[in-house]
Amino acid sequence: MSPVPTPTTASLPARSIASRAELVHALRAAVRGAVDDSARRRAEYSTDASNYRVVPEVVVFPQDPDDVVAALAVARAAGVPITTRGGGTSVAGNAVGPGVILDLSRHVTAIGAIDPEARTARVQPGVIMSDLQRAAAPYGLRFGPDPSTQARATLGGMIGNNACGPRAVAYGRTADNVLELDVVDGTGRRFTAGTGLAVVPGLGSLVAANLGTIRTELGRFGRQVSGYSLEHLLPERGADVAKALVGTEGTVVTILGATVRLVPVPTAPVLVVLGYPDMPAAADVVPALLAHHPLAIEGMDARLVDVVRRVRGAAAVPELPAGAGWLMVEVGADTLDEALARAHALAADAGTGAVRIFPPGAAATAMWRIREDGAGLGGRTPAGAQAWPGFEDSAVPPERLGAYLRELEALMAARGVDGLTYGHFGDGCIHLRLDIPLADQATAGPNLRGFLLDAGRLVAAHGGSMSGEHGDGRARSELLPLMYSPAAIDLFAQFKHLLDPDDRLNPGVLVRPRPVDADLRRPAALPLAATTGFAFAHDGGDLTTAVHRCVGVGKCRADNTAAGGFMCPSYLATRDEKDSTRGRARVLQEMANGTLVTKGWGAPEVRESLDLCLSCKACSSDCPAGVDMAQYKAEVLHRTYRRRLRPMNHYALGWLPRWARLAGLAPRLLNAVLGFRPIAKLVLAAGGMDTRRQIPQFAAVPFRTWWRRADDAVVDATAAGTSARTPVVLWVDSFSDAMDPGVPQAAVRVLRAAGYEVIVPDEQACCGLTWISTGQLEGARRRLTHLLGVLGPYAVNGIPIVGLEPSCTAVLRSDLAELVPDDPRAVAVARATRTLAELLSAPAPIGPDPASGWRVPDLTGVTAVVQPHCHQHAVMGFDADRALLEAGGATITTLAGCCGLAGNFGMEKGHYEVSVAVAENALLPALRAAAPGDVFLADGFSCRTQAEQLAGVTGLSLAELLATRLPAGSAPGASAGPQEHPER
Repeated sequence: MSPVPTPTTASLPARSIASRAELVHALRAAVRGAVDDSARRRAEYSTDASNYRVVPEVVVFPQDPDDVVAALAVARAAGVPITTRGGGTSVAGNAVGPGVILDLSRHVTAIGAIDPEARTARVQPGVIMSDLQRAAAPYGLRFGPDPSTQARATLGGMIGNNACGPRAVAYGRTADNVLELDVVDGTGRRFTAGTGLAVVPGLGSLVAANLGTIRTELGRFGRQVSGYSLEHLLPERGADVAKALVGTEGTVVTILGATVRLVPVPTAPVLVVLGYPDMPAAADVVPALLAHHPLAIEGMDARLVDVVRRVRGAAAVPELPAGAGWLMVEVGADTLDEALARAHALAADAGTGAVRIFPPGAAATAMWRIREDGAGLGGRTPAGAQAWPGFEDSAVPPERLGAYLRELEALMAARGVDGLTYGHFGDGCIHLRLDIPLADQATAGPNLRGFLLDAGRLVAAHGGSMSGEHGDGRARSELLPLMYSPAAIDLFAQFKHLLDPDDRLNPGVLVRPRPVDADLRRPAALPLAATTGFAFAHDGGDLTTAVHRCVGVGKCRADNTAAGGFMCPSYLATRDEKDSTRGRARVLQEMANGTLVTKGWGAPEVRESLDLCLSCKACSSDCPAGVDMAQYKAEVLHRTYRRRLRPMNHYALGWLPRWARLAGLAPRLLNAVLGFRPIAKLVLAAGGMDTRRQIPQFAAVPFRTWWRRADDAVVDATAAGTSARTPVVLWVDSFSDAMDPGVPQAAVRVLRAAGYEVIVPDEQACCGLTWISTGQLEGARRRLTHLLGVLGPYAVNGIPIVGLEPSCTAVLRSDLAELVPDDPRAVAVARATRTLAELLSAPAPIGPDPASGWRVPDLTGVTAVVQPHCHQHAVMGFDADRALLEAGGATITTLAGCCGLAGNFGMEKGHYEVSVAVAENALLPALRAAAPGDVFLADGFSCRTQAEQLAGVTGLSLAELLATRLPAGSAPGASAGPQEHPER
């Protein structure tokens, strides 16, 4: 019989502020981990990677499994719902809830014994998937299922959703790789789940009474993940309770630990890319390819690849075979030759001549990166509209996949929605984000509900599953009656009642579900249209639209440095969601909502959230959704302090170019005064800076002074040395001019050696970088408008502009057009601006004149630790610099990740510890490991300053390194005038 109905989430009594205070007090008394009910923390956890917003009462960070048990006991006694959360990357709303959120990703992260003979590992639920892979790798083992979010997804979340990933074709789902679970159910019972039904009282009789329903409706194909996978409880399936609890989405038990199966690492995986006219045609051949027992079969829409080319440049995509849809098929073997032979045999059965085979290497890695970033890249349609999850991972039997895709495309066309198709074609699982308009409060719900109901019926008609690996959550639980009989739905309710009779574990999911159109996040957000700040040209001029680019895929929570990424340095230092790009976006989204973060731009929650953002801009390139938190932070600071008194550091550091010009009147005297440490500390404290920092010295002779003194001699020598030299503008930024003139002096030498006529404009042209980073956008716009008057005439006449300081160069390449959107000169200047390496690597007529005899100076014997600037990584990229250095014969180690100073950030009071911690991610260990005689190479003034102040290492810019290796007499007039190199 059916259990007695229990209250739904909607009918639970609302708790008062006083009762929340009592709950928090009880939790703090019971657990050792942090308990946080601040509005900012609740904002960060109000959503996951789904469309849904449910504000919790409190977030708890248990220290260990015992803390989890204690927190559960308090929540049960208080009668509040409990939602367990890992990486928060759920696209279905599985990881949000109205009561207590237990974040297990912070501390419950131990990897226990790995048994290489039994091929098992013991893990706690907060263990990140990629960490388990690294721990198992020395034994030649790995966990089989590998979702694209593996660098931030936790094993507990994967168990909760029955995650699969590309290689589930070979290794099965998470359920197929879980041997035993340590769990606590909704009544507080703690037990070990393995095989045998007796561990749950009443479970045996429930299964016996429903054998027909279980055998006919559940477990029909591999990716049938929707609902509860009770087929594992059948006697012929081993009566495996552990496997049945996988995919229950935290609704019946809370996981404290797991024993999982490991598999051998493929020795020589080879990737085969096959091109087809469209995605359905690609899907049609999947059954034939499965006969070759591949490790993975992934589908990818050509339009998704076009997004990558548009966002990251053509070089980010390896050469692909012809087609509008591709299959990425991975095969393995004991040797590379055997794998290649298998690849060719598979290609022969692929029904297409459009084939390319990628052995292990950079090209194959690039292809997998495109696939891994699909969830974020698919967040925008080719037309630029925001695309949302909700119908994210439907699945059908692979033999039905082609027909299903054709009908799904027809449904999308009829409904007037678009999206980019990709997914695990080998398992019949499709990932799809759709541009259903969710911004309008009146139409969002009906639009979403109407499509989901039609799509759900289509899936059911093909014998499919609403979810193929992400779980049903709030997005699809209401759709389960479309694919299951009333008897099956009733069976799910009875199963939950056995384990969670009071409906406290993740209520509103699977059993007695919330409506699919309830609790939507986007419709509740109010527009924040641009005024005199950034234009947000890609987001309709609306900051709200811009911050909702963050759909929560959580790549900012991963250590991206191993893959050359730089995002998110403050999160890597603190491991706190508050300091992730996603956490900040969530708080800004709540600011737009206005019901939790209520004080607008100046809200303390917003200030706390943005405080440790380094404005490194790495997220603008590393985040697959294109979030640019540096820009958002500048906009928020602009609106917060517009026409108001600002913090002192905004004047001290935000107006630095002004103070640098004043310092140029008497630099030696000023350096002597500031060299007296007590006075320097007073100045630092008065300017809102950390007194442990040192004030960089000002150049005794600024570059522009040197240039004016040397100009006549330089012109005479240049005219005598060559004729018809290609003109190039050397744009000298305020940092290079006032604090490190040796850099532009070296650039003059290198450019002349390459056959260029060097032009230095008479007027200083400041990009306003420090005004931007402190949110003084009106001041930045004035400086950029002046800069256009100085550099614009050169740009519109096709003369290249070379920038030396990467952060300033990046302003011209990116922020300029956003801050001065109506001036056509902005586009011209952005297009004309290049780094030194880009110019020297360019073909004629912009690149070096072949007649000059220029070649990259011989750098043989140079071993360099290279720190690319974050803004260069984000905007210009480092490829040209790397190619130039390697062409010269240098041996380089290129660091990934921010140096930690990040312009004004590391100088400001309250940021020193985090600045140093960020430097410890990559920079400082690399400098300590460097051999005597190794060069530290960094174009960023802040990077060189950080290395000098924290490690006592003096760095060189690329221009200086090249200049030291120029052949004697190769740069006419380059030595004219005094050569000043300030102390760094």
